[in-house]
Amino acid sequence: MPATARSARRSDLIVRHLVWALPLVMAAATGGRATAEEVTAESVARGAYLFVAADCGSCHTDSKNGGAPLGGGRAIKTAFGTFYTPNISPDRDHGIGTWTDSQFIRAFRKGVSPDGRDYYPAFPYTSFTGMTDRDLLDLKAYLFSQPPVPTADRPHDLRFPYSVRWALMPWKILYFREGPFLGDASRSMEWNRGAYLVKAVTHCGECHSPRNALGAIDKARRFAGVWNGPDGLNAPNITPHPDGLGKWSTSDIEALLKDGITPNGDFVGSGMREVVSNTAKLSDADRHAIAVFLRALPPKEPTPKPAATASR
Repeated sequence: MPATARSARRSDLIVRHLVWALPLVMAAATGGRATAEEVTAESVARGAYLFVAADCGSCHTDSKNGGAPLGGGRAIKTAFGTFYTPNISPDRDHGIGTWTDSQFIRAFRKGVSPDGRDYYPAFPYTSFTGMTDRDLLDLKAYLFSQPPVPTADRPHDLRFPYSVRWALMPWKILYFREGPFLGDASRSMEWNRGAYLVKAVTHCGECHSPRNALGAIDKARRFAGVWNGPDGLNAPNITPHPDGLGKWSTSDIEALLKDGITPNGDFVGSGMREVVSNTAKLSDADRHAIAVFLRALPPKEPTPKPAATASR
């Protein structure tokens, strides 16, 4: 074979290998995405919106002790012990900086860490599982655009047997159903958008629903309110029951989500103040959609007060 032909063939092979390897190189550079173009300014902006809607910053920042944003370490006291939220900054040693797209989606969709451990449902993947892949990847794009925080995670302090992580496997079999949110074609676009936001993104049911002895939401009483929830806080009934939101109009709910003001002129307290600081940043259309969905829920009797709470 002439030298010029051999040279041309070598050049062709090099180009072919570069074309084959380029997706792998780009995936490594972009956290597992196929192409760099997928991580756009628009994707980061959409992720920032979802980050606010999901209240990620409040949970994953130890503001009480001056922790850095997304550095984790916030203590959440529950009946099972104290959970400490993890570092979700893009730090490669202590945060999620090495996570690929598929690992990120698996964490939210299946509640499984990159190293194969099951997450405790204190991380509300039981709701986040309903988010679309597109929304999850946009959220990841935003998180990866933030400054890394070199803060190690603090281990949870849980009582036995809740400290035994392998017990999460049967718990998931009993109580967890994974999969993206499926809309209802018989409902309006507003209702479907509100259902997606409430059930998946803002995960309202995680705080406003009672749980059984194993920490699973009582599905029959979802949104009926809870007493002595995480950190000892109470969350009211948010169904259209007369003792819930039954006397509220759609605009009343929208006003609370924007300004934190109830129809009788009171301001929300405790943990709901943090929530409102985020829902106030949502679009008017999304706050309206949330209100439409909540108004359409079946009314449920409020969760009865435990004896200890009633005597306070």
